[in-house]
Formats: sequence, C-alpha cells, structure tokens
Amino acid sequence: MKKLNWFHKTLFLVNSVFAFLLLLSLLVPYVPIKSFPKIAIFSLATPILIILNILFMGYWIIRLKKQWLLSFFVLLLGYQQVASLYKFSGKQNVATSSALKVMTYNVRVFDVYKWIGKDGVFDDILGVIKQENPDILCLQEFYYTKEKAFKFYPYRFVKYKTKETGQAIYSKFPIINKGSLNFPNSGNNAIYADIVKDNDTIRVYNLHMQSFHINPQDEEISQENSGRLARRMGAVFSKQQIQTNIFVSHKEKCPYKTITCGDLNNNQYSAIYNQIKGNDVDTFDEQGSGTGKTYYFKYFPFRIDFILVDEAIPVISHKNRYELLSDHYPVISQLKI
Repeated sequence: MKKLNWFHKTLFLVNSVFAFLLLLSLLVPYVPIKSFPKIAIFSLATPILIILNILFMGYWIIRLKKQWLLSFFVLLLGYQQVASLYKFSGKQNVATSSALKVMTYNVRVFDVYKWIGKDGVFDDILGVIKQENPDILCLQEFYYTKEKAFKFYPYRFVKYKTKETGQAIYSKFPIINKGSLNFPNSGNNAIYADIVKDNDTIRVYNLHMQSFHINPQDEEISQENSGRLARRMGAVFSKQQIQTNIFVSHKEKCPYKTITCGDLNNNQYSAIYNQIKGNDVDTFDEQGSGTGKTYYFKYFPFRIDFILVDEAIPVISHKNRYELLSDHYPVISQLKI
C-alpha cells in the first residue's frame, strides 16, 4: 500500500469492499434461509459483484499493481459461479432424430392483459412453439382459455392453481402418471408427469416457484422503501424455501430419472437453485452460450428459468430465444434418452 497514491489507496479500499461482498454472496447458498431470509438477497447481486471484481482485477493488472490478487483469489474461490455467468461455446442447434427435445416457457398468461402493447402475442407464442416443435413442453402461467389451441399434442396435464392460471405439461409421448405438489398459501405450484418414451420412463417436473411481484423496471428503489422491499423479498425467499423442501422431498422418492423445468424466480447463485439442482445437470452449463438470460430486464441478464436433468442423461444442445412475447424467454434443450 506504500507505493499507492491517495487515489489508488481509496480505489483499493472500494475494491476490498466489493471483494468482501462477493465472498459473502458466494457463501449465501450455504446459509439457511429460514434463519437469515434477508441475506439471500445477496445472491441476486452476485452477477454484478463478479463483473465489478473482474473490472478491478483488470485495472490493477494494467497498472502492474499486485492489488489484482485480491479480486483474483475471490473469483478463483467462486470459479464455478463465475463460469456460469457467461459461456463462450455451446451447441444451440443439433439435428438428430433420436433426441428428446424439451422446452420450458413462462408465457405470462399469453399477454391477455396487453402488457406487451401489441396484438397477436398469443399467435406469436404459438408460432414459436410450433417452430421449435418440442417433444415435451412445460408452460408456466398458463391461461385457461388457451387449452384448445394445444390439441396438436396428444398427451397433456394442465393444473390450475387459481381459477384462470396454472401450469401445463404437453407431451408427444404417453403420460402414465401425473400429479400436483400443491404449494400451500400460494398461487404458484409444481406439477409432474411420468412420460414413457420407447422403453424408458422419465419424470418431468414443471416448477413455478414463489414470485416476488416486483417489477425491477417500475418499482421505485429509494432509501425510504428499501427496508420494505427487503422485508418483502425476505418473505418470498422464506416461502421459496418451504416450496423447495416440498419439491426435493417428493423428487427423492421418484423411481425414475428426472427432468426439472421451470421458473425458479431465483438465479443460479441462490440456495434455492442449489437445492433444487442437487446432483442434476444444468443444460445451460453443459451446452449453453452467452449469458443465457431468461428474464426481460434492460439493465442486466437474469437467468431464472432452467432445464435441469438427471446426471445420467446426456445434454446434446441448449438454446435461448429472445422474442419479446412475455417477461420471460423460452429455454430449449435436446437430450439423449
């Protein structure tokens, strides 16, 4: 520090704060949410903290200062988390007739309330689905008036948690068993279907974890309401933990290999994601490219929608589509069954 001028000393102090915050955020998945629900908020800031520490490290390297080692060692400790922020290679389109193509999409009730501000959104969503032609389709925030439009799928399971909205699993292959986990005191839910392809039975889960009901682009973030927002978010994290426990307990009893799809309303740095993923494989980590963002937000690429598969199922490809037809983007993966 003796060789640093006052500006660099101040900058290194700021660097140290952000390095500590990143280290704290990397530990969040291992902290019980039940005991410290508000600390889970740090997981949402992890991508920003990673980028800031990369920038600090680059700055010190350019200046030939050994202070780069601070951010370097923190980033090294969280190597797996850092690597999940951006993928430089992956397979998006692979032509193979033997693959099982899976698609998950939060369709935001097909824009029946005109949030997008244009006509024909449902037809456009249906066009994307028909173009991708997935073997298994998982939809969250499904709207009850649209069931007839999906008759091109011979097998289906649609479960409504409210009078109008719910979740759907559509399949080209027979469904021999199905059910709902019925999350308590929530409009969100998880459903599942046991699907037979050739001689294999696969259980497909469709999750929609507790929503924050916070629009980050419209919600006023100020000192006055920051405490209220933190309490709201802490309550949501606590409810997500209850829902996660229900899901994991159910999944542990499953006799088949599983594919878990859906909107976790939490990113890949969270304890919720870690617990739901378990030993499964994230298809984005295997074959994704870019940021893999799945939620529309102008200022940062949030990835909160996932396809997680049994580690015994090879991932052939992973793709994200970015037509603005919902506040979420669809995720598509081809698997080798």
